[in-house]
Amino acid sequence: MLSILIPIYNYNVYPLVQELHKQCLECGIIFEILCQDDASNSPLNQINEAVNSLTNSSFITLKKNIAHRENRNSLAAKAKYDYLLFIDGDSIIISPNYIQIYISNLCNFEVIYGGRIHPEKCPSKNQKLRWKYGRFIEDKIAINRSKKPYQSILFNNTIIKKSCFDKVKFDSDLKKYGHDDTQLSYQLSLLKISVLHIDNPIKHGAIDTNLEYIIKTKESIENLLSLYEHQKINRDFVRLIKLYVFIEKTKVKFIITKTYSVFSKFILKNLIGENPNLLLFNIFRIGYLCSISSKKQGSIGVRNE
Repeated sequence: MLSILIPIYNYNVYPLVQELHKQCLECGIIFEILCQDDASNSPLNQINEAVNSLTNSSFITLKKNIAHRENRNSLAAKAKYDYLLFIDGDSIIISPNYIQIYISNLCNFEVIYGGRIHPEKCPSKNQKLRWKYGRFIEDKIAINRSKKPYQSILFNNTIIKKSCFDKVKFDSDLKKYGHDDTQLSYQLSLLKISVLHIDNPIKHGAIDTNLEYIIKTKESIENLLSLYEHQKINRDFVRLIKLYVFIEKTKVKFIITKTYSVFSKFILKNLIGENPNLLLFNIFRIGYLCSISSKKQGSIGVRNE
C-alpha cells in the first residue's frame, strides 16, 4: 500500500513519525515509515532511535553523506509498497485526517501533491526572507497549482507511484542545494504522468535564516543553470530561465550583470535585514543568474584562447 519516506539531516523526526504512525493505524492500511539520516552525526539521532519501537517503522543513519537527492532515491529503492509518500523531516502535520485524505484520492492518478504552508506569523525577523517567499509566492491552494500542474509540484508532501518514480528519480549528478523538484517534475511532464493537486498541506517547520536562504538560493540558481545547459529542462518550464533566455536574445545580459555587480551589496543588505523586499529578491535572482553565466562564458573564452 503506502511507503512513507522521510529524509533527515540533524532533526528530531520522532513527533512527525508518531503522528503519521497514529493516522496510518486509524486508517487500517498496510504501511511502512522509513526514516534515514544523511550522516549528520547529530545527538538528535538518539531521540530518533525511538522510531524503531513503532510498528512498521524504522530509523537508520548513514555512515557516509550522500546528499538530499540520493537520500530520497535510496529511501525509494528500499520501499516495499506501491505508493511512495515523500515528506521532509522538518514537516508538521496539521490535519488529523492527513493520511485518510491521501488514501481517498489515490485512484486514477500517478502523482498527488497536497501543498505546503508557512506559519501565519514569521518566527523571527531573521527568518523573514524565507518566510515571505514561502508565504506569498510558494504557498498556493490546489485550484491555482492545477493551472501549471507539473511546475507546481514540490516533493515534500507528494505521493507518487513507485513504478512511476523508478522511471525518473532525482538527479544525483547535482550536488548542491535546489531544484530537485524542477528536474523531476520536468521528467514527469515529458512522460505525461497524471498529476492531481489537492488541498492537504503540511506546515514548513524549520525556516532558514535570511543569510542561510541567500546561500541556498545561490546554489539553487547554479543548479538551475546547470540543468538548462545540460538540456535536462526546457527553457519554457521555468520562468527564471525563460526570462534569462529573453535577456540573452535581447543582448542586455552585459548591462544586467554590470548593474548587479554595482548594486549587489545594497540588495543583499536589504535581503538579510529585518524587512527584506521580494521585488529586490527577484532582481537578485536574475542578476546572480546573469552574473554566473557571464563568468562561466568568460572562463571558457580564456581557455579557448
